[in-house]
Amino acid sequence: MKKTLLAAALMAGFAGVAHAETSVTLYGILDGGIGYQKFKSTETYVNGAGASFEQKKTGMINGIQSGNRWGLKGSEDLGDGLRAVFQLESGFDLSTGKSAQGGRLFGRHATLGLAGDSWGQLDFGRQTNIASKYLPGVADPFGGGFDQANIGGAFTAANTARYDNMVMYQTPNFSGFQFGVGYSFNTDGAQQPKIDANGILEDGLERNQRAVTTGLRYSNGPVGVALTYDQYKSAEYRTAVNGPVRGGDTVKSWNIGGSYDFEVVKAYLAFGQTRDGLFATQSYAGINLSDVGLGALDGLKVNSYLVGLSAPVGAGTVMGSWTMADPRSAPDTLANSTLSWEMKKQHTFSLGYSHPLSKRTNVYAIGSYAKNVYFLPDAKSTLIGVGLRHQF
Repeated sequence: MKKTLLAAALMAGFAGVAHAETSVTLYGILDGGIGYQKFKSTETYVNGAGASFEQKKTGMINGIQSGNRWGLKGSEDLGDGLRAVFQLESGFDLSTGKSAQGGRLFGRHATLGLAGDSWGQLDFGRQTNIASKYLPGVADPFGGGFDQANIGGAFTAANTARYDNMVMYQTPNFSGFQFGVGYSFNTDGAQQPKIDANGILEDGLERNQRAVTTGLRYSNGPVGVALTYDQYKSAEYRTAVNGPVRGGDTVKSWNIGGSYDFEVVKAYLAFGQTRDGLFATQSYAGINLSDVGLGALDGLKVNSYLVGLSAPVGAGTVMGSWTMADPRSAPDTLANSTLSWEMKKQHTFSLGYSHPLSKRTNVYAIGSYAKNVYFLPDAKSTLIGVGLRHQF
């Protein structure tokens, strides 16, 4: 149970006294355990490792079911159904105590906004995109967690993509329906001004990577459905004064998914398409997207699929899924490169179990195997682990 601290703020004036109630909640998740992780590739495309590459680790795992975090969120009643709201959330590595998200103090979430029961909520700051908010909850038996087992391995726009400088609006829930839309003025780092000065590299360039995110979800009884669309345009740059403008690539993704609860079993399906690049992507046993040189790339077309099931077993839940990311066409840069290789379909097979020990604490087990990781021929990733998760 979340522990809530209540404070009363009194405002006095010559005409009288007004009362404003403020609530602040401290919350968090601790997730750790023991596991085995392995990445292996017989090709030469990862880390420049020669004819083959392999890394493996047996030991402590952390943040597998849910990323480790602590946070503060609160609201102040402004009257007439209007509230000021905020949320600050910090991620960390349980095994070392170090900050996650590149060392940001509140790298998981940092927003300030206004909310009303009748019109919805408007937030400003660093936050996840709509696909990450709406799709995993209804279309993934693993709920967007469990490391490489989650939906984001194939549906990259839904893999907890966090954007800086975001303005986001979400409607209230209308009979199970909710709509959201957001715009980021620069997805990573402080917003950069446009410079108008002859003779410098940045003259007239859009130096910010801007993004649009939107979606609609429905949840009522046994049915859950979400439809999302995301787009970002990479920043522009030059390599020489008055040289050609590079960058400015537009990456697009739309996804649809849903689930139906038959009580004895819950079924999940999802489909999506991503064009001209990828969004936030999964790390496989420590291998990240940047290691294989993919990102915003013209010509890359990927179709994504998910089939999943979950079912109650005793007091716990068993979960299973298959995801596939199918590269329908390679990026133009690969076609023109001397490093030529055929992109393969990425498949991930996962099985997990979660058992509650209390309302706030559970144990879990996970086994996941992925092949042709990041579309690399013979690149394989394995995750096996057991863990303990506590929420406060």
